[in-house]
Amino acid sequence: MGVGACFWQGLMAAFSGPDEAVLQEMLRELFENVKEKITGAPSLECAEEILLHLEETDDNFHNYEFVKYLRQHICNTLGSMIEEEMEKWISNQNQGEEPGYDTVVQHVTKRTQESKEYRDMIHSLKNIMMVVVGSLVNSFDEGDIRSQERQKKIQKEKNSSYCIDNCSDSDSSFNQSYKFCQGKLQLILDQLDPGQPKEVRYEALQTLCSAPPSDVLNCENWTTLCEKLTMSLSDPDPMFSDQILKFYAQTFTLSPLHMTKEIYTSLAKYLELYFLSRENNIPTLSTGIDINNPIVIHLLKKVRLLNEYQKEAPSFWIRHSEKYMEEIVESTLSLLSVTHDENLLVSQNILDPVYFLALIDTKAVWFKKWMHAYYSRTVVLRLLEKKYKSLVSTAVQQCVQYFELCETMKADGILDHSKHCRNKQKTFYYSGPELQYIYFIHSLCLLGRLLIYTQGRKLFPIKLKNRNESLSLTDLLVLFIQLIYYSPSCPKTLSENYSPASMVTEVLRILCDQKECAVECLYNSTVIEALLQPIHNLMKGSKTVPSCSETALIHVADILARIASAEEGLILLLYRENISSLKEKSPTGVHIIAQFSKKLLDEDICIFSGSEMLPAVKEAFISVCRQIYGTCEGLQVLIPYSLHESIAKAWRKTSLLSESIPTPVEGSDSVSSVSQESQNMMTWGENLLDDLLNFAATPKGLLLLQRTGAISECVTFMFNRYAKNLQIRRHKKFGCGVLVTQVASTAPGAAALQSSGFINALITELWTTLECGRDDVRITHPKSTPVDPIDRSCQKSFLALLNLLSYPAIYELVSNQDLPNKEDYSFREVPTCIIDIIDRLIILNSEAKIRSLFNYEQSHIFGLRLLSVLCCNLDTLLLLEAQYQVSEMLLHAQEENTLEASENQRDFIIDALSVERNHVLVRTNIVGGPMERILPPRTLEKGNNPYPWPMFSSYPLPNCYLSEVTKHAHADIKDSDIGKLLLRFKMSDKQIEWIENCRRQFCKTMKTKPDIISGGALVELLEKFVFHLSESPSECYFPFVEYAAPDANVKNESLSSVQQLGIKMTVRYGKFLNLLKDGAESDLTWVLKHCEKFLKQQQAPVKSSLLCLQGSYAGHDWFVSSLFMIMLGDKEKTFRFLQQFSRLLTSAFLWLPRLHISRYLPVGTVQSGIHPVYFCSTHYIEMLLKAEVPLVFSAFHMSGFAPSQICLQWITQCFWNYLDWLEICHYIATCVFLGPDYQVYICIALFKHLQQDILRHTQTQDLQVFLKEEPLRGFRVSDYFEFMELLEQNYRPMLLRDMRNIRVQSI
Repeated sequence: MGVGACFWQGLMAAFSGPDEAVLQEMLRELFENVKEKITGAPSLECAEEILLHLEETDDNFHNYEFVKYLRQHICNTLGSMIEEEMEKWISNQNQGEEPGYDTVVQHVTKRTQESKEYRDMIHSLKNIMMVVVGSLVNSFDEGDIRSQERQKKIQKEKNSSYCIDNCSDSDSSFNQSYKFCQGKLQLILDQLDPGQPKEVRYEALQTLCSAPPSDVLNCENWTTLCEKLTMSLSDPDPMFSDQILKFYAQTFTLSPLHMTKEIYTSLAKYLELYFLSRENNIPTLSTGIDINNPIVIHLLKKVRLLNEYQKEAPSFWIRHSEKYMEEIVESTLSLLSVTHDENLLVSQNILDPVYFLALIDTKAVWFKKWMHAYYSRTVVLRLLEKKYKSLVSTAVQQCVQYFELCETMKADGILDHSKHCRNKQKTFYYSGPELQYIYFIHSLCLLGRLLIYTQGRKLFPIKLKNRNESLSLTDLLVLFIQLIYYSPSCPKTLSENYSPASMVTEVLRILCDQKECAVECLYNSTVIEALLQPIHNLMKGSKTVPSCSETALIHVADILARIASAEEGLILLLYRENISSLKEKSPTGVHIIAQFSKKLLDEDICIFSGSEMLPAVKEAFISVCRQIYGTCEGLQVLIPYSLHESIAKAWRKTSLLSESIPTPVEGSDSVSSVSQESQNMMTWGENLLDDLLNFAATPKGLLLLQRTGAISECVTFMFNRYAKNLQIRRHKKFGCGVLVTQVASTAPGAAALQSSGFINALITELWTTLECGRDDVRITHPKSTPVDPIDRSCQKSFLALLNLLSYPAIYELVSNQDLPNKEDYSFREVPTCIIDIIDRLIILNSEAKIRSLFNYEQSHIFGLRLLSVLCCNLDTLLLLEAQYQVSEMLLHAQEENTLEASENQRDFIIDALSVERNHVLVRTNIVGGPMERILPPRTLEKGNNPYPWPMFSSYPLPNCYLSEVTKHAHADIKDSDIGKLLLRFKMSDKQIEWIENCRRQFCKTMKTKPDIISGGALVELLEKFVFHLSESPSECYFPFVEYAAPDANVKNESLSSVQQLGIKMTVRYGKFLNLLKDGAESDLTWVLKHCEKFLKQQQAPVKSSLLCLQGSYAGHDWFVSSLFMIMLGDKEKTFRFLQQFSRLLTSAFLWLPRLHISRYLPVGTVQSGIHPVYFCSTHYIEMLLKAEVPLVFSAFHMSGFAPSQICLQWITQCFWNYLDWLEICHYIATCVFLGPDYQVYICIALFKHLQQDILRHTQTQDLQVFLKEEPLRGFRVSDYFEFMELLEQNYRPMLLRDMRNIRVQSI
């Protein structure tokens, strides 16, 4: 009844009106009905919770007389006030809105509780209820101890209630304690004595379980009780020990940590003593464990209770002092460190506690949770190091013993599954080998978790029993790897795969994912050799143990793929030689992997022939190779193995087989088997396409992919994945942006993107975002007006188009195609190709086009911004100008965007479109570096003159856009400086010695006085140096070609419109720099015609559908134009120099038309339409960028952009518009004097110079725009000469070797 008294003090209790006897009867009725629920509660707090939520759990709640009486009293006292408050609330609300029910209730309840009537009611209820409850309590038997205690408690509460705050109804027994009396506890202690009768002891234990555990633990005799309970755990009566475990479980559930800690430690100590005692009948390894045995059942229950608390404790022990957690950890480790007499035979060994814990928690989840948080991990590791290192040693010993068992039994064939894996049908008995295996799995998981952390790894090396040498961390990893090869597999019918290979692989996967851990544990030659040695033996055909299973190979390939996906692991596989136990050195890891993969693809390993798992093994090892050849440095090593050809061959074979599979006939028994075979074949074919596609991750890999003839199928596969929003690569973090950029940088790649439907889908998506909006989005409010010139919703499509539209792609997709220029455009007419985008968004030269746009200004600005970036590539600008007269269209639009100010003057209307057009016009008509031209901004200024830059609608451009700084900068070099420079390059009798001396002097001058290497001095230096190089057989790469075409014949030749426009642009730029004079246009035309005639003699026409291979070089010859300006417009000098220069290797990389469909290149390279600058120079730029400026390389990949594309644009146009003229001269001179590899070093220096800008624009997600539009401000070739010399020392042999191999078929 004491619980009821507490409850009704917590509730608002008595009412005025009825007499005391009637009210008591109502209370008795209520308590009788809820008595069963209250007595079943484990504690006072739970009883209070039951009563407080009685309305929710008792269907008869509202039928109790007392509840009815309460409701009536509240209604009589507060009803009128509640109604008034509701009326006031509703009348104050907006007439047009319906007040919410919840809001009304909350408001009225709050006002009611704050009212004086409510406080008075609560006060009177408390006073009356105390009298009624007191009378009710006094009616119980005064002799009953429990009733006396409750009465004292109630009386105390009644006396104290008068002096507490009576303005709240929250006074309840939550702030009071139902104390378990000391006398009663002493009585229970006496009754628990082993000498007492069984019934007495059992009743005492039941009484203890019914009391609140917190009260029991707070009693003075708790320590004695704990000892009694610990002793009683060994009672043979199962019911008695179960009651104790029930009490422990209640304590774990309901008590705070500092209380449950005592229970846990006492239970752990009991188990420790239990296992140490020789009197207990503990199972041995030889007998196994029969879980029907009552003794075993009781022991497992205790261990399981301990384990459940182990797994729960980490979720809350951080809120308490470390000493409590430390006691729990130490008691656990002490228990698990218990071992028995070592002198006993293994077959007779008594099972240690860890066997039983492993049986309950096989994968050591408890240890995983303890090691997760730093708070507990530090304690665990400290204790393991100082006191319980034997626990780690035992775990390692168990792994060693299991491996020795596998090694021993391997001679008898594959191990019986039943000896290692749990069979579902064997439910009640665990044999010795099964227990050993379970303990091994537990040890493996524990060690795997331990190795993740630095302090855990510091526990090694470990001293093992019966071994002279300690076992190091590397030795343990090698042991794990050997377990993959040696150990058997579990049946696939198991719900969880507990096979040793799977478990070890899972541990190694976790280690691979932790970089610091992987570097210390896995990235060393010994571990790599352990992974690869059996594979090496397989290829050699030696009959060595182990005989690798397909499953083991798949697991090993998984680990190797993860190692190869990390930079440190890849370097180890590529370059470090394995420490072979044989006398001769074994090849590096990557070579073994490549050889084995090629043998698998070519089906050159007979041991696996006919195996169902062979495709899975193939895919696993190709996946490793994919991680390697997806990088520039990895591809370089794998090229000799021609994996691209083997994969393509396997794909074609698979395609033919899938086509030959018969169509299943309905009703036939073979339908399912045929369908499954077809599905497997299709999956294997897609995997092979995926593998081929990853070659496109690097420039040279893209060339190899093009040579396979499967580029279209691969790009189609990529598009299908893209359309389904599926990830292309397992280890690729940033989608397929980089792949698309690489593919689109070449003509065949662009053609494949077009045929696959990728470009169509991209443009449709763009148009939907820009003009239509998504149809599947319900519009609840109008779309906000875009603030940025390119709205954020269109930014992704804008960048995707920029990645796609390199000049090779533009030429393939746009060349020789007219604009539609229709008289009428339907609103439903959606663009599907690049021509349509140009027609609908850029060249808006008719009212029909303007009217067809829903968002004319936004869409046209998008088109103009796109045009601005595209025209930064000068070849693209010339192509668009030649085909569509873009400048004329822009000028005409500016002219129409004017207002008549007076009879002879018209003012330009300044709006977003006119400002953008003005910017594009200046950008496209003025050539120059950062200091040579001034581009008008795209934004307005504050004040009366928001746009001070003059607009124009006809040529010439206003002079304010021409920089005054550089007009005469190159004409004022002193003759004395030039003379000194030329003296340094004095002739020597020995030609080779003179060449080397020239190079040294050039480097010295570039570091000290770089500005004097310009003008006439540069002309003389280049002439002399190239002449002597062309006379030296060791320096010549291409053969000498006789050329004697008369001017009359050449004069009849015609240049392309792109070349003609390029000539005009060159002359305009040369005159601006005071380098060219009148007549330069005809002289440059003469030079270009002779060059074209000269190069045609060295060309071998090919049949190809690619437009870029049909006829002359597709773009303008920017190198010849640059050289013409260096030679100050002297056509004879220029052409003579080019004839000599064409013999040098450098010409292949500086002068791009030099190798256009050249007969010096392999046929496969020519037919690919991919220039050596792309597959060689930019390939190495990416490779060196990753090694030398890794942050920039990562920024490119995060942006979905490839360094190769922007570098190809820079190199193709000789850095025009990106560098000032002097730096362009230094770029050309450096490459000529020092070698073609300096082209790569200069680009690396550029990226190093731009690092901070690149990182910033990566964050703002406009890296492509920045790199293509912005000049390379502040960069000087001479400033980075020392850096480039370091690059030369490290990389020159490799670069020059590969550059010289461009004439070789297998590059």
